[in-house]
Amino acid sequence: MTTRTLDPTRELAAFLRSRRELLAPHEVGLPSRRGTRRTPGLRREEVAELAGVSTDYVVRLEQARGLRPSAEVVEALARALRLAPDERAYLFDLAQRHPRKPEAPATTAAGPLARLVADLSPLPAMLLNHRFDILAWNPEMTRLLLDFSTLLPSRRNAMWLCLAHPGISACYVDRDRVVREGVAHLRAAWAAHPQDRRLTDLITELTALDEEFARLWAQRDIRATGRGSKAMRHPDVGTIAVDFEVLMPLKDTDQRLMICRPADEASRMALERLSAG
Repeated sequence: MTTRTLDPTRELAAFLRSRRELLAPHEVGLPSRRGTRRTPGLRREEVAELAGVSTDYVVRLEQARGLRPSAEVVEALARALRLAPDERAYLFDLAQRHPRKPEAPATTAAGPLARLVADLSPLPAMLLNHRFDILAWNPEMTRLLLDFSTLLPSRRNAMWLCLAHPGISACYVDRDRVVREGVAHLRAAWAAHPQDRRLTDLITELTALDEEFARLWAQRDIRATGRGSKAMRHPDVGTIAVDFEVLMPLKDTDQRLMICRPADEASRMALERLSAG
C-alpha cells in the first residue's frame, strides 16, 4: 500500500498544479492581463483550452479525484504545460500510461555486468539499480569512496551514504548539488516504479532523516543525470575531480553502470596514487 505522501494520484495532481503555476500566459501565446492575478501562472481554464479538455476535467485531475487520463490526454497536457522531456516522461509515469514489463527491480548485479565493472579497472566503476543501491564495484571505487563490503547490504545505497555516512557526506565539495540531483533522480525513479515498496520506504526514511532532502523532494524537480562531474576531498590524496558517465544496459535496464574518469591532470595523478597504494 502506498503511503499518503507518496500516492501517485495525489502526486499527479500536485505536479500538474505546480507546473501550471510556473507558466506565464505569454509563454504559451496567451495575452498578458493587466493588474495582479489572484493565482500565479496559468488558470485552469487556460490549461484546459490549450489541452483541448474541459475545465472541469482539469479541476478533477488537480483535486486527485480518481481520474486516470488516457495517453492522449497526458500528451495534450504535457504540450499545454510546455513540459521538458524529463517532466513529460514523469507525467506519463504518474498516469501509469507507459507499457512496462512486470519485472522485479534488480537487487543483485547481473553476472556479465559485475565482470565488466571489474574489467574497467583502473577507472573507478560501480553498478547501481534505480534506487541507487550499489550492486557491484571495483577496487578503484572503494579507494575513491568507501569499501562497500564493510557496510550492511541495506546501507549500500549511494543516496543514503551521501546524506547519513559521515565520511561520504563530507567528501563532496559541492554536496548541495549532488543531493539535489540525487533527489531529482529518485523522484523520477519512484514515478517509474510506484509499486517498489523498498524505494518508497527509502524515500520515507530519507525525508524524515534529512531536512534538505525533504525540502528538495517537495520541489518536484525531475532530472535524469547520466553525465556530469564531481569533486571530492580524499583524506590521502586531496581533492579529486572526476567526470562520470552512467550507462543503462539494454539487456538489464534496471541496472546502471557508473564510470568515473579523472577530470584533469592533477586528478589523474591522484587516482594513480590511489591505485598504486
